[in-house]
Amino acid sequence: MVSLPKFEFFNQKMADTIIQGQEGQGGLPGFIGAKVTEFGAGFLKAELEVRAELLTPIGNMHGGVMAGFVDHITGVVLYPMMEPGSWAATTEFKLNYLAPVKGGVLEAESEVISLTRNTAVVRALVSNEGRLVCSAQGTLLIRAPKK
Repeated sequence: MVSLPKFEFFNQKMADTIIQGQEGQGGLPGFIGAKVTEFGAGFLKAELEVRAELLTPIGNMHGGVMAGFVDHITGVVLYPMMEPGSWAATTEFKLNYLAPVKGGVLEAESEVISLTRNTAVVRALVSNEGRLVCSAQGTLLIRAPKK
């Protein structure tokens, strides 16, 4: 197995601010209920409670909810590792939906597998009730603040 890179820069204060600022967050992460629960240099853990309004008429969680959750956690993992004022945007990502989700809680981990000044590649795994339900990988563009 290839070992993942070690990251020298990690802003714990930024990570703590992200975790503490989630209550009442807006946008898609707020609507779907995505919550980051743990941060480290190059990884995070998150969860999402599966609610009725996130299900399709046949009772499975909508794939777009999973995509939104994965997009969120593959981007947010980068912020404590970037220069303050920088931003990251997904340029592409691939999801493998492995099993339907009908309820319970999604538990996810994302990890940075490559990080340069301008791009990152992040991998994510999502489980539900102890079963792997999604595997994903994305590429993100990183932009430093304008000076």
